[in-house]
Amino acid sequence: MSTPAPSTLAIVDAEPLPRQDEVLTDAALAFVAELHRRFTPRRDELLARRAERRAEIARTSTLDFLPETAAIRADDSWKVAPAPAALNDRRVEITGPTDRKMTINALNSGARVWLADFEDASAPTWENVV
Repeated sequence: MSTPAPSTLAIVDAEPLPRQDEVLTDAALAFVAELHRRFTPRRDELLARRAERRAEIARTSTLDFLPETAAIRADDSWKVAPAPAALNDRRVEITGPTDRKMTINALNSGARVWLADFEDASAPTWENVV
């Protein structure tokens, strides 16, 4: 028995929402499907390694850097790129949810930086995400 070819689009298995077709276009769904096909094996591998590492830490009560990263820590020339100038002055910033009213308020606030909080300030319901 042959396996059906994978869909070129991600399948939305949820009640339709008003205007969702503006966000969940065929191109967007094809992109998500390709991301899933390409990265799921590696993601599963990393999640398994995370579980193994968590079990090891629980078993040994030792939390330390991984030995395979020692060369990076010993290399004084290794450093990350500097932060953009616009982010160096964070005295005036606002963090908040991404609903319409709060987004407008944030953009009109005069704050130099707005951290759009898609996680803690927005319940990850299907309607909120779409």
